[in-house]
Amino acid sequence: MSPSALTAIAAEALELLEWQRLGQHLASFASTTAGTAHCRALPLAADRAESLRLLAETSELLGLDGLIEGGLSFQGAADLTGTLLHCAKGGTAGGEDLLAVASTQAVARRLRRQIEAPELRPVCSQLMAELRTLPELEQRLRFCLEEGGRVADRASPELAGVRQQLAGLRQQRRDRLQELMRRQGGLLQDSVVAERNGRPVLAVKVTAASQLPGLVHDSSASGSTVFIEPKAVIGLGNQIRELEGRERQEEWKVLAGLSALVAEEAPALEELHRVLVALDGALARARYGQWLGAVRPELSADPQAPLLLRDLRHPLLLWQERRGGEAPVVPVTVSVGAELRVVAITGPNTGGKTVTLKSVGLAALMARAGLFLPCSGTPRLPWCSLVLADIGDEQSLQQNLSTFSGHVRRIARILEALEAPPAAGATLVLLDEVGAGTDPTEGTALAIALLRHLAERARLTIATTHFGELKALKYADSRFENASVAFDSDSLSPTYHLQWGIPGRSNALAIASRLGLDPGVIAEANGLLAPRGEGELNQVIRGLEDQRRRQQEAAEEAAALLARTELLHEELLQRWQQQQEQSVELQEQRRQALEHSIRDGQQEVRRIIRRLRQGGGDGERARQAGVRLKQLQVEHSPQPQRRSPSGWRPVVGERIRLLSLGKAAQVLEISADGRELSVRCGVLRLQVELSGIESLQGEKPVPPEAAQPVVEVRASGRHLGGSGPQVRSERNTVDVRGMRVHEAEAAVEEQLRNANGPLWVIHGIGTGKLKRGLRQWLASVPWVERVSDAERGDGGQGCSVIWPK
Repeated sequence: MSPSALTAIAAEALELLEWQRLGQHLASFASTTAGTAHCRALPLAADRAESLRLLAETSELLGLDGLIEGGLSFQGAADLTGTLLHCAKGGTAGGEDLLAVASTQAVARRLRRQIEAPELRPVCSQLMAELRTLPELEQRLRFCLEEGGRVADRASPELAGVRQQLAGLRQQRRDRLQELMRRQGGLLQDSVVAERNGRPVLAVKVTAASQLPGLVHDSSASGSTVFIEPKAVIGLGNQIRELEGRERQEEWKVLAGLSALVAEEAPALEELHRVLVALDGALARARYGQWLGAVRPELSADPQAPLLLRDLRHPLLLWQERRGGEAPVVPVTVSVGAELRVVAITGPNTGGKTVTLKSVGLAALMARAGLFLPCSGTPRLPWCSLVLADIGDEQSLQQNLSTFSGHVRRIARILEALEAPPAAGATLVLLDEVGAGTDPTEGTALAIALLRHLAERARLTIATTHFGELKALKYADSRFENASVAFDSDSLSPTYHLQWGIPGRSNALAIASRLGLDPGVIAEANGLLAPRGEGELNQVIRGLEDQRRRQQEAAEEAAALLARTELLHEELLQRWQQQQEQSVELQEQRRQALEHSIRDGQQEVRRIIRRLRQGGGDGERARQAGVRLKQLQVEHSPQPQRRSPSGWRPVVGERIRLLSLGKAAQVLEISADGRELSVRCGVLRLQVELSGIESLQGEKPVPPEAAQPVVEVRASGRHLGGSGPQVRSERNTVDVRGMRVHEAEAAVEEQLRNANGPLWVIHGIGTGKLKRGLRQWLASVPWVERVSDAERGDGGQGCSVIWPK
């Protein structure tokens, strides 16, 4: 088959699938005139690598468009094709066209700053890498041209001189006209200077025309007024006309010079224009996909790869639903394994068979063109290099073709296209009502032979039919599969749902019966079907449908039972947690009671110690009582129970959901403390905190436990920090208030070397600087076991107790 014939049959398939209409919908999201034309054409990628690049551009600009306030803007960008071609051929462009070149350069420079980020947007950044914005040319154009494309005075000294002379002569002419109007006011019909044929004139009464010498240019409709250019300004007008001609010549020289500069940079400007059109097209694809609620597909390089389109919706019907207020689109799920080659879709008319064909065909083309697909989950399909279709009625009176003849001619061209050398991608064939339009027996035989022939040559053939014999092909050949569109015989209306593995019934007799056809006719028709096996086949199909319905009901019952089980489990878990909390609360109450009794005993000991210091009582007995009470506190204070955390924690490789974006991502790395993760969302790699994610089931992550300091508790009965007295006295107390940190360190070190027990250091509270400095230094002293705040009676936070080893 010649390349032109192959292109023709492929273009015919695009027309049948309404590809041009999809391009018009996409074009409504473009920002520039050139981008709109590009989207209307909606070209298809030549290979899989180009399709992947287009999909990556769509993904990158979709993410960036949402981050920039107001989205990416192409305001100021113009279509430079005509201007560049005109200048390249030596022509002189107008001021507005040249100013549009400058504004387009500014847009390209702004977009490059916003888009260029090789790590986040590698594909779009590569597209911008070789872009030259030519700032010197832009500066020259803006210097010579004013708003609206007018050539500025500063563009040329000669132009500035001519315009200066023009301004003087025009002012002189205005002054003379004003003087004439003041002196000859009685001759005039109006006190306004009018203009006729580009010359200033005065409205003079026809009866006084002879009193004002000059040139008559016009008269009023009534004939009572004539418009005269006074003789006093005719000479000035001629001079002005001459200077205006010189002004136009000077302006043309400036524009010609600027056009020559543009022509010199035409290749760079053409590349700039191409990049802007590509970016506008990618942004239109991103915004169109977002409007559809579409997702990015995965394109396999293997032509035999499986095809999975879950909840696929026809994009054109989806447009009608949202823009035209029509009925909601019913999604269909298409799942084709690697071994399948032919899918036969059966069922009643108007049930959605043709819509399913077109949806799959458009999905393959959209993925190839870099568009996202209106599906759920992640669509997966092989890259299709060729989509061929025979859809619709091909009857033509002009070509003397019946419906059957038209279908056969198109199928012949499809088979001829399949005989061409195989391309790198897969081939998808869509046939509507295969074998229809002729004798059913011969049509069935032709359809079976055709589908078997296509199974050998095309990756996937999807055909709709009413022939019952085609429904049995799957039981003799594993490459065939049945599907059907469901029909509600009670309401006599299709449900548009696609069922896999079960052939459909035409339901013609059921519909006829519901519509009131004579029961005798219906009975006779059933009798005629039985000898041919149609009745038995319909019974088999009906049995399969009943079995599927029972399986669906059983699955729903199982789901309800599972839900009740989960509720019961949740209730038991809550009760167990309540019991645990009550047990912990009871232990806390006991601990508080014990600590309260210990504090009472310590207060009593402090009172005894104060009496000892004042000279009375038995100090040794009081010291022993204090040591015993502290031992009791250590022995009987319950250790806090560390409850093992329950819940979900992410692991590397797991898929999670980002709360800020509402999208799924994959965990790449987890920080050492477990509180920060590195994830990949699409093409983006992000750093997120643990609190910013959740599992795909909605579980919140449990934060990692903080490292608990290990405190060594020595056996009761031994004194901590030596065997010396553990009651504060003048001998084991040092006052460092008012000292600097290094002075206090020296004083404390001297006391520590001679200490035989704990040492009390009075540093005061103040700003806390002295206390912090001492604590930091003591943490590095090897012979210090621990440091704590003193009891409230011994100074509290204003005094530290040092326990040497």
